[in-house]
Amino acid sequence: MRPSHDDSSAPYGKSGAAGNPGPGDGRPGMPVPAPQPDGSYSVYPYQGLGQGQPAPGRRTPRARAMLVSGALALLLGAAAVLLPAQYVVESPGPTFNTLGSAGDKDIIEIEGRTSYPADGELDLTTVYVSGGPSTNISIFQAVGGWLNPDDVVYPTEFLYAPGTTSDEVDEQNAAAMTSSQEAAVAAALTELEIPYTQELTVAAVVEGSAAEGLLQPGDTVLAVGDTRIDGIETLRNALNDVGGSPTEVTVRRDGAEEVETVTPAPNDAGTYQLGIELATTFDFPFDVEIGQGMERVGGPSAGMMFALGIIDRLTPEQLTEGKHFAGTGTIDAAGNVGPIGGIRQKLIGASDAGAEFFLAPAANCAEVAGHVPEGLGVVRVSTLEEALDAVQKLAAGGSAADLPQCTS
Repeated sequence: MRPSHDDSSAPYGKSGAAGNPGPGDGRPGMPVPAPQPDGSYSVYPYQGLGQGQPAPGRRTPRARAMLVSGALALLLGAAAVLLPAQYVVESPGPTFNTLGSAGDKDIIEIEGRTSYPADGELDLTTVYVSGGPSTNISIFQAVGGWLNPDDVVYPTEFLYAPGTTSDEVDEQNAAAMTSSQEAAVAAALTELEIPYTQELTVAAVVEGSAAEGLLQPGDTVLAVGDTRIDGIETLRNALNDVGGSPTEVTVRRDGAEEVETVTPAPNDAGTYQLGIELATTFDFPFDVEIGQGMERVGGPSAGMMFALGIIDRLTPEQLTEGKHFAGTGTIDAAGNVGPIGGIRQKLIGASDAGAEFFLAPAANCAEVAGHVPEGLGVVRVSTLEEALDAVQKLAAGGSAADLPQCTS
């Protein structure tokens, strides 16, 4: 039987020479072969095809190439959708009023000392992070971040070391949050002149440093020369006073006092160091619980706003006079305010939340200048004392323009 389709493998027909079928040897539903000038009939007589062109059903090299290209495009499109992109997108996150509550718990709770209700808002600001070790994003999400002026996109390796896991990120953020909370309590009590004690314990000794072979992890630093050490600032000042001269460092080791002679070495900034990593243990005269109901918020950048919230709760006067403040910044026990990441997204988040004023770390001013949302007054601060002074002046009706600004 003759096949019901043209397999293009041989000329069809019974009469005529091979390749030259007779004119009446067409198939039902197929065009009749067209006569050629020499009296023969074309093997491929379909309209629109010239002699020597393939019949329909037979793919040309060009058609095959187009088919392969289309398949590859489909595969690449599917990969773009399904495979994670190696980028991190930072977006404006929610704000939390440190004078308020999260869920059914006050963000700041004080036990063992009289505390006072507070009006107004002292918002800590956050950044929502998509991608990286914790979550995966698609290439379309990354492109969306590039197109959104409120977002910023970073290569993953820019923010995270290779091999970092989501568990490690969570642990680091939780540890940084706990440390910032303790430092915030210490800074607030220092500002209010409420005494407390702290101990500096050697967490690690830097290889090749001045302290290598002399100090040990677990040592508690008690004195440098004749200066008793009661905090990190005391230690820094004592080491800078000694300079590069050998000095006696008294530590408590295994319950007994030991004295080691160490020669401090200068760092790149010209300040003198022992070459140790320190862990700080505080002993406060009352209990302060911070960050309740904020389990998903991590990192050290809320320190300054926590400290302001604690001060407001410990003083009978209304610090904000009902006004809406927001801000960000790390803090140490001495009240020094340090830089943070995502400052532009935090400015947007504060503005979206209705804040009137924003307290920005001086070290972030280069990122702030030119990126302040309309209607938000930004004040530059480098210490808790400066932040407290700014809040008091603005609460009393002052203008943010009359206070230190981020100009560059």
